[in-house]
Amino acid sequence: MAADVFTTQHLAAPRRNKGVNLEKWGWIYMRVSGVVLVVLIFGHLFVNLMLGEGIHALDFAFVAGKYATPFWQWWDVLMLWLALIHGANGMRTVVNDYVGHAGVRKTLLVVLGLAAALLILLGTLVVFTFDPCNGVFENGAMWDTCKALGK
Repeated sequence: MAADVFTTQHLAAPRRNKGVNLEKWGWIYMRVSGVVLVVLIFGHLFVNLMLGEGIHALDFAFVAGKYATPFWQWWDVLMLWLALIHGANGMRTVVNDYVGHAGVRKTLLVVLGLAAALLILLGTLVVFTFDPCNGVFENGAMWDTCKALGK
């Protein structure tokens, strides 16, 4: 008889929040961005360390050559954005789980968001405004190359 007390008639219907479920989308983002980041990072490592002369070819000219093409600019910017947002979202989860005081939690989340936004902005600016001839002096090692390019 005790089992009859809790029938479907007595159970409350599950609550449904109206609006966007940010926690669900954050969870999905972490999984998708993690998979994409693995591809981007291993592609980055393969091109930089395995092709050509390998690690011995990594120098300023190598980076300047990569950033001269939009493909590598977008590759690195996508890697930067995904990694920073992925990391900030992970830190947001840690703060939400372990910080009990609402004011401290809100402050930490605002600081975290501002730091991630600033790093994304600065990193994107560096990649898209990179000029290897900026600041080259007449007696510098890059002078002949930059003079030939007309910069």
